[in-house]
Amino acid sequence: MPAADLDSFDHAILALLQRDNLMPQRLIAEHINLSAPAVQRRIKRLQETGVIAANVAVLEPIKVGRTLTAVITVQLVNDRPDLSRGFRARIAEEAAVQQCFYVTGETDYILVVTATDMDDYQAICRRLFEGDENIRRYSTSIALERIKTGLQLPLSAP
Repeated sequence: MPAADLDSFDHAILALLQRDNLMPQRLIAEHINLSAPAVQRRIKRLQETGVIAANVAVLEPIKVGRTLTAVITVQLVNDRPDLSRGFRARIAEEAAVQQCFYVTGETDYILVVTATDMDDYQAICRRLFEGDENIRRYSTSIALERIKTGLQLPLSAP
């Protein structure tokens, strides 16, 4: 998918929305020197074209009982689509998987998973990996401290 054609106003709107998606459009308009209706039209276009993929609340994991974060690397026996389809479906269905990347190198997938505790983590691993003959191995690193998390993208000037 090619990059969207964005101008400096779009970049300014997106930068503000990445910091606070609930910022009123009239305040956005004031910040970037556009009218509120113009901001509204631009936001609607950004949503319709998929530049804005979702409007979500970012939760603090510990405050909702997700005290453990694990980074899991997964190596498959064979990464053919027909053999990895079941694994990908389980990943997509598992709410504890925050992010999953299909990557190059020794590892085939990298997952970021949250759990309430080690028992919960082990149950998640059983659901994701147990009984799948195509999983060669998986390895887990437990996060000791969150230094930085987020999905904000750096925006370069057009």
